[in-house]
Amino acid sequence: QVQLVESGGGLVQSGGSLRLSCAASGSIFSSRAMGWYRRAPGKQRELVADITSAGSTNYADVVKGRFTISRDNAKNTVYLQMNSLKPEDTAVYYCNAGIRRGSDYSPLPFWGQGTQVTVSS
Repeated sequence: QVQLVESGGGLVQSGGSLRLSCAASGSIFSSRAMGWYRRAPGKQRELVADITSAGSTNYADVVKGRFTISRDNAKNTVYLQMNSLKPEDTAVYYCNAGIRRGSDYSPLPFWGQGTQVTVSS
């Protein structure tokens, strides 16, 4: 089992930055791929970025060049640095533990409670 707790969301102006953190419990964190998803009002959940246990990363095209996912296995924590934020980045952001096969990330049923990110124009 993996338990995930996100933090770091908030209200920021367009062009600003936020850093999300996801603290994981469970000894298997270091062997798991991790992902950040988001769900905006009226939209489906989408994968924003993911990272393997070895640090290989993938990004959705809409955030490439603006967001950076990283992890600290010693602290059982995964991060999402978000720069140049836009109003369309407004969503609830969720941390997930999953599996990466090649370039494809598949979520396992381990989710945090989510953290709200609101970007004002």
